[in-house]
Amino acid sequence: MPPESGCNNPINEARNMLKLLSALIVTLIAAGPAFADIAGKKPNIIFIITDDQGYADLSATGNPILKTPNIDKLYAEAVRFSDFHVSPTCAPTRSALLTGRHEFRNGITHTINERERLNPESVTLAETLKAAGYTTGIFGKWHLGDEPDRWPTKRGFDEMFIHGAGGIGQSYPGSCGDAPGNKYFNPAILHNSKFEKTTGYCTDVFFGQATKWVESVNGKQPFLAWIATNAPHAPLDARPEDEAKYTGKVPPNVAKYFGMISNIDDNVGRLMARLAEMKIDRETLVIMINDNGGTAGTKVFNAGMRGQKGTPYLGGTRAFSIWHWPAQLKPADVPALAAHIDFFPTIAEIAGAPLSDKARSQINGRSLVPLLENPSADWSDRMLVTHVGRWQKGKAADSKYAGMSIRNTRFQLVSVGKGGQKNWELFDVKADPGQEKNVIADHPEVVKEMEAFYDKWWAETLPLMVNEEHEGKGPAVNTFKELYWKQFGK
Repeated sequence: MPPESGCNNPINEARNMLKLLSALIVTLIAAGPAFADIAGKKPNIIFIITDDQGYADLSATGNPILKTPNIDKLYAEAVRFSDFHVSPTCAPTRSALLTGRHEFRNGITHTINERERLNPESVTLAETLKAAGYTTGIFGKWHLGDEPDRWPTKRGFDEMFIHGAGGIGQSYPGSCGDAPGNKYFNPAILHNSKFEKTTGYCTDVFFGQATKWVESVNGKQPFLAWIATNAPHAPLDARPEDEAKYTGKVPPNVAKYFGMISNIDDNVGRLMARLAEMKIDRETLVIMINDNGGTAGTKVFNAGMRGQKGTPYLGGTRAFSIWHWPAQLKPADVPALAAHIDFFPTIAEIAGAPLSDKARSQINGRSLVPLLENPSADWSDRMLVTHVGRWQKGKAADSKYAGMSIRNTRFQLVSVGKGGQKNWELFDVKADPGQEKNVIADHPEVVKEMEAFYDKWWAETLPLMVNEEHEGKGPAVNTFKELYWKQFGK
């Protein structure tokens, strides 16, 4: 018998073992990457949220003109949610991220007129993390109440470095307003209880202060650094050298807008480099999200989506959602339907932060931990409600169908009728992501199910819109103005 034949021959056994190993490798590759058990890991957390940047405003998501190499690198190394949705405007999204429940249930139905203030009864993520041993800091945009009893320091943040209103220099009747005369360059920023006159461009200032704070708390206890840029929100005011990168390639306002995003990208690069120098880059969870649909750049590129900021279509709510944690998460795309209301329960689970009964009862979202651990994990279908809000004073009850949608994994039911009248359109967003064909006549059963869900949701939510009665009842002078004048004089 030849030496290589026979069932017990060592050569044959080695060959069989190699075949088994090859088959196992093929099976593992087909099943997707293996992920770590991340619940309770208590990482440092840096959360970056930009203002009025859209899903399509990254080169990583296909923009053919805008270049964002640092965010692209973060994106390539991260878990990325490709069907993640936020609110159509900014303050609502921020409240949902912080509380795990729909913005209307936090009382937030607008971005001004006392209707942007977070309900004091809502439990925040910052409060929950503090109870679990974290220190917390916010840098940039707050936009959830400018009166002192509603500042971040009253909502769980240890460190506060913010501008007022929804943007630097904005001012409205009532409480919503920034320091007088503020600009994107050298802004006066409220640092805890006093204003500081800063030097430099606003985005550089916010990232710089956040980095300084991270350096000061690193190694003492886990931290949450909430970095919320006001860029690239209008007024479109970019550093000249950033705007120059796109001058002549796109319309002038888009060149400014893209320049502002380019500056954000530079700051992300500097932040990640500093984390590497501190040797905490692999153990720090860095998350980056945009707060609503795109604005100035949508006519140049909108990733094939319909709509933009202020609309209930996909272009008004779809967000890039980047979760970067090299020590624990391997790069992957997650196609499951996810949303801003999932952020709080996800972070709480990762941080090992127990939810109080009150927090648990308010959360409408789901923890994304199973999907972060396994992008192909089972994820049952769900319905998500989007509503633009912003109705006229006293018109909440009449605005049920004014700029809203119900979304499940496959379909989106939309009403954008004038005057709050029901005007249904149904889109099969899997077959028609550009939402070009209304298929409402083909799926009456889907419309019936979604409408029944929305009827119940609206009836439960309307009584929770606690800010409606406060519109027009704010202070005669913005709090930030008063404090600024007290500190520096008029």
